[in-house]
Parts: sequence; C-alpha cells; structure tokens
Amino acid sequence: MTRTAEMELETAAALAQGTRARQEDALATAFPRGGEVGFAVLSDGMGGHAAGDLASRIIVTEVFAELTLRLARPGLDPAEIPGLLRDAVTVANHCLRDRIAAEPETRGMGGTVIVLAVAGDRLFWISVGDSPLYLYRGGQLLRLNDDHSMAPQIDLMARQGMIDAETARTHPQRNCLTSALIGADIPEVDCPDEAFDLRPGDLVLAASDGLQFLPDAAIGGILKRARRKSSGRIADALIAGVERLADPDQDNVSLVVIKAGADARLARSPVRRHLGGLFGAWQADLAPARAAVARDG
Repeated sequence: MTRTAEMELETAAALAQGTRARQEDALATAFPRGGEVGFAVLSDGMGGHAAGDLASRIIVTEVFAELTLRLARPGLDPAEIPGLLRDAVTVANHCLRDRIAAEPETRGMGGTVIVLAVAGDRLFWISVGDSPLYLYRGGQLLRLNDDHSMAPQIDLMARQGMIDAETARTHPQRNCLTSALIGADIPEVDCPDEAFDLRPGDLVLAASDGLQFLPDAAIGGILKRARRKSSGRIADALIAGVERLADPDQDNVSLVVIKAGADARLARSPVRRHLGGLFGAWQADLAPARAAVARDG
C-alpha cells in the first residue's frame, strides 16, 4: 500500500454533564508525534439503564488498551486498521458480557462507541450506535457515519409525507437505538474498509448525541465562525453553544475535535475540561451527514 502523506493534526476534546444526574459519557485520545497512528475513542453510556456510566468506561478502557498496543506495532500497514478497530470493539463487548454475567445487577447496561484512527492523511472509523461523526469542509457540514437509531427511518417517513416535520423532530422513538454494545451480538457496525482522505483545513468532529440538542445548522454555524481558531477554542465554542440552549433536559455532551493540516506551532493544544472532567489517566493526550447547512460566505 502507498505510504500515507504526513499531516499535522491539532486535537482537543471536552465533556459536559448537562442537566443529568451523572456523567455517562467517557472518552480518551492518543495522538503521538512521529508518524504513528493517532486515535480517539468515545462512548455514550445507555441512559436510563443500569450502570450506563460504568458501561461507557469499560468500553473506552478496553478499546483504548487494545489500540494502544496494536496500532503502535512497527511496520503496521494502514490496510490492517479497520480489522484492528473491529477486534477492539469486539473485546470491549465481550468485557461487558463478562461483567454483566459476574454482576447481574448491571444487566441492561451498554453504550455506543465511536473510534477514529488517523494514519497520515487517512481517516478510519468504527461506530456502533447514534454518536455522530461530522466533517466540516469547504463551508459544509456532513455526517460521515451511519446513525444506528430510529431517526433515519422517522426522517424518511417525513420525506415521504407519512408524518409532518415537527412530528418527526419530536417523535418519542427518535432516539431509540437499533445497535449498541450490550454484551450480546451487535446488530449493526459501521466500519468502512477504505479510508477517508483528509485535506488541509478539514475539521473532524466526533460527539455523543448530546451535541445534537443543537441542530446541524447551528453546529455548522459554530464551526464556520470558529474554524480558524485552535481546536481547543472550537471545542469550547461547541460546549458554549449547547450551554446557551439552557435546555432542562440537556443530555451529557462529549466531543473530539481534529483540525487537519494545522500549524505545527498550534498542534496538540491543551485539552479543555468542562463540568465533570475527562475520563482516563494515561500519559497520552486525553480527550478535551446529514445535510450540511453552513457555507463560508
């Protein structure tokens, strides 16, 4: 396989608790210098289920540990990365299964997962659940990964005239997951074998669905206004946008921002910490389409 081009990356991440009683999101990132593969993992514990916060931490811990060992292997061929991502998610799912078997009171816990891996200028990912992966490029916000919830089917019903747009937007089953890690077979997994080619100036944003209390138009508008700032400032702006909503039902929010082709003097900016802090204690950097609607003017 042709060697991937080197690309400077600037990364940041953040967590906010919203109005929830506890933080059920977890995340961690590792973007080493020197041409090694960088990656981020984010999990949203299944709200309303037993030990959702525990589930997200198990998922992040297991995936992070697996990929820390496997992606650092000398001579790694980028073509191997999708298989390694699938293996890591399988390990995490089995760990959930074993924990539930050992502690029956945690039955029903689970979580989403989204993992990004960047090798040179190539982006790989795996996702299970509804946590979105966005690309902001050329003034447009696009969702790259599949949405494993009822939302796509409900939106299709609206486009076909079966229900109106407002009913679709507020449908009570909209956020019901069609796939998640719960220690059983995983119904749907989004993990393309082919990498997505990054370009200088691209912004990549992975988040829990708590960010989607903001419409895509608002997310795109924030990225448009902040796109020339550091990744840490972009993360701050997104969290501030959510907080301005002052929604009494605001879910936990976690997010990872990657700027491709960033100035080397800005790269690896300090991680931002918000309400509840970041999960993890590694010496690696820790964390912190749907249609696009923002265009550069």
